[in-house]
Amino acid sequence: MSTLSPLVRSFVSHFGEMGSRWGINRTVGQIYALIFVSPQPLNADEMAEQLEFSRSNVSMGLKELQAWRLVKLRHLPGDRREYFEAPTDAWEIFRTLAEERRRREIEPTLSMLRNALLETPATEEDRIAQERMKSMHDLIELMMNWFDDVQRLDAQTLSQLMRMGAKVQKLLEFTGKVKVLPGGKA
Repeated sequence: MSTLSPLVRSFVSHFGEMGSRWGINRTVGQIYALIFVSPQPLNADEMAEQLEFSRSNVSMGLKELQAWRLVKLRHLPGDRREYFEAPTDAWEIFRTLAEERRRREIEPTLSMLRNALLETPATEEDRIAQERMKSMHDLIELMMNWFDDVQRLDAQTLSQLMRMGAKVQKLLEFTGKVKVLPGGKA
């Protein structure tokens, strides 16, 4: 990472370390971080040189990032090489990651739980297990319905909602005390 500024080098290194905690390998995390902070699209050779990685490692990492929909492929006029860029909007990145994690992790779990709940319990132990699976299924379904609602919010509204934090509970408590009259008036 000799051609990177100390600021970018620190960010790229940290992202590599964090990537392994998030379920991606260090190399992929570093490639993503470099693309994210780059002011212009980068090609694989530039990434390999700046990160001091082999070209094949960069190619594999780019394939994984494309599968996660975290980078976009671009072609520049007069250049046959492929260039990559990352969205710069943090909300777009968050939504993409959330959608991909849902598709890869949550939906298969819900599918398995649905199938398990269709089975007739053979024993008392199976009945208890199925009851617990149902509560897990119901919670995940509730979370996914909430997630769908949140995904439809614009970034400004979502940001306001997140800033409310625990104030949401006070709002819910307040609205629970207010009697709504016919016609929707309090």
